[in-house]
Order: sequence, then C-alpha cells, then structure tokens
Amino acid sequence: MMTGGLSETKPATPEVQCIVNEVKPQFESRQNRTYDMFKAIVYRTQIVAGVNYFIKVQDSDHDYVHLRVFKSLPQENQGPSLVSFQTGKTRDDPLTYF
Repeated sequence: MMTGGLSETKPATPEVQCIVNEVKPQFESRQNRTYDMFKAIVYRTQIVAGVNYFIKVQDSDHDYVHLRVFKSLPQENQGPSLVSFQTGKTRDDPLTYF
C-alpha cells in the first residue's frame, strides 16, 4: 500500500474490534449517549506517521457510523484516538476518506 493512500476495504478483524472498543467511550462522550451495540464491520487504513483507521461500526439493528481513528507509532506508547466520525450511515454506504 502506498503511504498516504487508503487501503482496500477489508472485513473487520479482532484487532480492529479492539480499537473500536477502546474509542467507544470517546464516541459516547461526544454523542452524549451510550451504545449497547458497537460492532466493527469493515475497515480501511491509511499509513501516515502512524495509522488512520476508517471503520464502519454497527451501533444498532439498522444504524451504522463511520469512525476515523488514529493509532500512533508503537514507540509513542499511546492508545488509539477518535479523530472524527460520521453518523446516519447504512450498511451499504461506502467507507471513504473524511
């Protein structure tokens, strides 16, 4: 994959679900509500000075959100950070840069 470009869309892995679980409190705080369901579906990555993850997350039976999460380089020893998100998405909405 080229630095700066987005990877192809891939099915979510346990590692991606772990990232989603780590940023869920950040998302809930910004949305001022809690979510019982928060399941990673698919993701794309972008290599920068670390990795941007673009993740489609199912947050209810029919609703989805797109998360942009930054994970710094390992030597920086910091957890993932929720950069931005888009709500009101559907299962069929493509995961694009935002």
